[in-house]
Amino acid sequence: MFYSFVRVVARCFLFLIHGNVRYRNKEKLPAGNYILVGPHRAWFDMIYFALAASPKKFSFMAKSELFKNPILRFILVHANAFPVDRKHPGPSAIKTPVKWLKQRDLSLIMFPSGTRHSQKLKGGALLIAKLAGVPLVPAVYQGPPTFKQLFLRKRVTISFGDPVYIGRKERLTDEGQQKILKKLHTTFDELDKEIDPTYQYIDPKTIKK
Repeated sequence: MFYSFVRVVARCFLFLIHGNVRYRNKEKLPAGNYILVGPHRAWFDMIYFALAASPKKFSFMAKSELFKNPILRFILVHANAFPVDRKHPGPSAIKTPVKWLKQRDLSLIMFPSGTRHSQKLKGGALLIAKLAGVPLVPAVYQGPPTFKQLFLRKRVTISFGDPVYIGRKERLTDEGQQKILKKLHTTFDELDKEIDPTYQYIDPKTIKK
């Protein structure tokens, strides 16, 4: 109930300050649970992913430090977020999302690169997908990289790719993981080019002021 309320508030808020969004390829979203994966390009891109894939509900990973504030902890917990220690991730970083994907009507949003300032993909999402028996769904966000730039009302586009399935008997060796990660990376590039052939992501952190 709280998640649905927050989603309505987020949709109305973003419409008021921005209101220029387009969703592509929603028909590619599978029935049942899945893991939505994409390059991390803005701190709010997961909000757009969640809105784009509505009415599906999602869970999220959030850094453990955020849960120290009781008010923020209440919001995060009721918005289906769970804590992860980024520096020293424990077994719960895998066990919790696998359990939720199996037992709850919640999909998961993950960024294989981990942060907005790295485009190097990691294999955590692959292991979770295999153990939970759910597909990975590639997605990209193209739009303003900072919250301030949303007010300029430049278009935001979210596009989804074909689901990637990992067989339960498939071995996730280093070679196997790299093959799947390369496939995801190629799909991200293809989705970007479909939206804008000239698109190139530039991390705002690297821009000199």
